[in-house]
Amino acid sequence: MCRENPKRAFQVYMVELDIQVPLAYDPFAEAQDTDAPGTKEYIHVRIQQRNGKKSLTTVQGLKKEYSYEKILKDLKKDFCCNGNVVQDKVLGKIIQLQGDQRKKVSHFLVQTGIAKKDQIKIHGF
Repeated sequence: MCRENPKRAFQVYMVELDIQVPLAYDPFAEAQDTDAPGTKEYIHVRIQQRNGKKSLTTVQGLKKEYSYEKILKDLKKDFCCNGNVVQDKVLGKIIQLQGDQRKKVSHFLVQTGIAKKDQIKIHGF
């Protein structure tokens, strides 16, 4: 570095440190490239970490003709957990369940005939 002009050395050093700050993790980032919810054939089953050991399982991408409330009622009864249906402006209706229910949900969707095994994408840890 240049010893004659210490300000110049500082300026060169700051230009070389051009790094990007990572943004917050968005679990729905892959689904945002779709035109409308439910248009792609994939059903996304994700897990979101809450506080401590608590987690939340989300199911997104079911067809609009299905009754989300009836599916939720069966899921809650089979898995002994609580849940709800959330209406999102961009992503449409999303089913949320308490706990890590990813494998159980995918098995349920295949067993009931709502989706085929190759249509389900499981995301998370």
